[in-house]
Amino acid sequence: MCGRRVSSGDRMGEGIRSNRQGLDIEISHICLVIFPFFPYNKLMEGLCMGIYVNPDYKSFWKSVHSEIYVDKTGLISCMNRRINTEQNCICVSRPRRFGKSMALRMLAAYYSCGCDARELFTGLKIAEDETFEEYLNQYDVIYLNMQQFLIRARRQDVVEYLEQTVLEELREVYGELIPQRTTILSEALEKVYVKAGKEFIFLVDEWDCVMRERQESEGMQKQYLDFLRDLLKDQPYVALAYMTGILPVKKYGVHSALNMFLEYSMTDQKMFEEYTGFTEEEVKELCRRYDMDFEEVGRWYDGYVFRKQKHIYNPKSVVEAMLCGTCSNYWTSTETYDALKIYIDMDYDGLRPDIVQMLGGGRVKVNTRSFQNDMRNFRTKDDVLTLLIHLGYLAYDAETAEAFVPNKEILGEFENAMSTSGWPEVMRVLKASEQLLEDTLAGRADCVAAGLDRAHMEVASILTYNDENSLGAAIGLAYYSARKDYKLIRELPAGKEFADVVFLPLRHTDKPAMVIELKYDRDVNSALRQIKERQYTQALEGYAGEILLVGIRYDRGNKMKPHDCVIEHMVKEQA
Repeated sequence: MCGRRVSSGDRMGEGIRSNRQGLDIEISHICLVIFPFFPYNKLMEGLCMGIYVNPDYKSFWKSVHSEIYVDKTGLISCMNRRINTEQNCICVSRPRRFGKSMALRMLAAYYSCGCDARELFTGLKIAEDETFEEYLNQYDVIYLNMQQFLIRARRQDVVEYLEQTVLEELREVYGELIPQRTTILSEALEKVYVKAGKEFIFLVDEWDCVMRERQESEGMQKQYLDFLRDLLKDQPYVALAYMTGILPVKKYGVHSALNMFLEYSMTDQKMFEEYTGFTEEEVKELCRRYDMDFEEVGRWYDGYVFRKQKHIYNPKSVVEAMLCGTCSNYWTSTETYDALKIYIDMDYDGLRPDIVQMLGGGRVKVNTRSFQNDMRNFRTKDDVLTLLIHLGYLAYDAETAEAFVPNKEILGEFENAMSTSGWPEVMRVLKASEQLLEDTLAGRADCVAAGLDRAHMEVASILTYNDENSLGAAIGLAYYSARKDYKLIRELPAGKEFADVVFLPLRHTDKPAMVIELKYDRDVNSALRQIKERQYTQALEGYAGEILLVGIRYDRGNKMKPHDCVIEHMVKEQA
């Protein structure tokens, strides 16, 4: 059963591999190892493998030998500690483009006794782990891609088709142990376990596709969940079960049909945070290697935040940006904005104001606990926002229970969705934002006041006019075009106070910073006095240069009274 492949090179440090000319390149503390090409079919000679039962490692071999490969094999160590424990059923949900399938292919390559993957993992992090030898290619693996089964079953029952197909392969390995009359997969596996003592590792990809693509078929969903429960719950042949998809486990009422699974989702990945996407250090190394602006890459693809890892990047988009040499919206290469439009157009009380708040750079509180983990049953706007978190359109801070738009790439998706939808007020504000920025930089206070007045009136149909957050969101939207040159910060901490809105210039621009203070029913000049007296500009840590102080006043009780604006220049010296 065991083959041997040629050595793949010297040991790596922390994680990014390049397939170039056979040379070792040191970048910072990470060693990038260059691998010579080894024909896959030569490496697999003499090995016995299947498609669903004991798959080979070709798919993961391709990943490792791609131009960009970021080492996430530390996940294997986490799984090794779960084998044959009470915590051996894991469901990890993430958006598309976040490496779910690659993680499964990696686990299959490591555990499957249908291949010898020792040399494939040589030099990767897991090879240094004390459990590496103990579990390497020691298990029968059953690999189920539910998307494929759903497509291929066509008019046939998907569970029936799956059991027929997998049983056919299982009989090729353990035919003498499985009675011919057996048509149920779990029964066949019980026979194999009882007669031969064989345990299995189950890897289920796109586990939730039945919930996503057969939303109206509750009968099919329940049958499918019953199948998974019978296959995996309290079964002695299950050494480990690892499922991945976009949605967490489906709930019916207050109960979960698969309550044996420990869940790790975009609302809380727990110990799997660093395996959810690319970390800040991994992206910094890629930017050095490909001569990309790290700050710019962060604006486009950073923004997903967890309890320990405060900066998680969309891995698929980062790889595309590195290979193409430019930051752009790569989200649409795998999903259209129509998917987002469906949900932001839903008529739930409070949903539209929350969307506007987030588009304006703000955050909103979200109760994620009532979500039924499907794409059909919504009872409140919180259910819709929670779905958008799981789909990756919103980021979520578990410590504050707040959602927000994570980055420029996703902001563009919202703009695309609204451009053909029922958001004309917001689109008018966005289209006027270029002129507003130009007026602000030129110091045309009267024009700025008029522009902000129009923006505030536009969003007043969605937001409460005399609410403090309303004006903050309106300003964030009104200066939408500024985000190509600025980082928008709502309520920047400044001593014991908060500056209402700050635009901090990015490195590539020579534009001045802007500090905006809002006042209600008071003299507009008091806004500038507050900025100076409370030294808000000192909060711009590391920034030196020109700053525009912008004071804005409006009348809470009189919508017809226009805004007032005053603009003043100052220079902040380097500390």
